[in-house]
Amino acid sequence: MKKFTISLICIILAAGAAMAQKQFTFGPKIGVDYTHFWGKYVENNKGLFNYQAGLFMEYRFTDKFSIAPEVVFAAQGDKIDAIFLVFDEITGLPIDTEEGTITYKTNYINVPVMLKYYVIPSLSIDLGPQLGINVYSKEVDKSPSYNETIDYKNLTKTIDFGVALGLTYNITDDVFVQGRYTLGVTDVFEKDNEYKNGNAQIAIGYRF
Repeated sequence: MKKFTISLICIILAAGAAMAQKQFTFGPKIGVDYTHFWGKYVENNKGLFNYQAGLFMEYRFTDKFSIAPEVVFAAQGDKIDAIFLVFDEITGLPIDTEEGTITYKTNYINVPVMLKYYVIPSLSIDLGPQLGINVYSKEVDKSPSYNETIDYKNLTKTIDFGVALGLTYNITDDVFVQGRYTLGVTDVFEKDNEYKNGNAQIAIGYRF
């Protein structure tokens, strides 16, 4: 009887652990992003290839639905074609123009909270809001005769809101890949230029 009781307890504990593992998972994720600005006054922009890395948690409360918050560092921004003035070294007056680029490097700690609907056990549609906290902003101006980096932190809004939509495919029970697009809905900068963030991303993650 004692052996039976111990065996039963072990079976119950193992079943409970398996159920908990199925319902709640967490782990790291890393990916590549294509980031850009969008808005009324955005033009001549090329976008930037960037990266992201962070952690996720997922709580699966039914076979079909789960919620998955994340904390991710994401390098974002955009590159825009621009025309620069060329100044005379003696008089300081503009004497010509030349083509160049302005690169905005706006990096965030992003916290998306994704509601996931599993179409099939290995594939989910993900939708949810995202809060971003700006941690680093610089503007890099480059042309054949001009190269300057400007600290843009005080000119960048601290908080960024967006809406994310994507897919997650489970390669195995532990490994998954994600494709997602996040559309920013608030202005990036304090000045009135109506630039908003856009971020297309592909990531891979591992569940514990």
